[in-house]
Amino acid sequence: MTPPETQGQGIAAEAPPGSPAVSLCVLQKRSDFLKAASARRQGTGGFLLQARDRADGTLEFRVGFTASKKIGNSVLRNRAKRRLRALAREVLTGLARPGWDYVLVARPEATVTRPYAELRTDLEQALRSVHRVRP
Repeated sequence: MTPPETQGQGIAAEAPPGSPAVSLCVLQKRSDFLKAASARRQGTGGFLLQARDRADGTLEFRVGFTASKKIGNSVLRNRAKRRLRALAREVLTGLARPGWDYVLVARPEATVTRPYAELRTDLEQALRSVHRVRP
């Protein structure tokens, strides 16, 4: 059992050694999700990544998670979101850019059944693609 002081903390993010302090914030407003949906996106085998540069000069990046009823019942939707949150904690804390919003959208069956290592690779490749300089 975890100590009471660590319960309910959400996603904790620590900056990698030698990098500036970056904090992680979870998106909650519908308007933020809609803005991210209209920006850059990159599909993968396990999920869809939506990303947008807020250009507000802050050092924090924000992340949101979506799992619609197309995923399945509440058990499957929650499992998909748990897997996406674990990915965000593991990958985004090192590869995300400050001042960006990211939304991870679960895909039916794929997010829940795909091996975790493949999901991790998918997210790393999707981030590289989203951050690629476009003419």
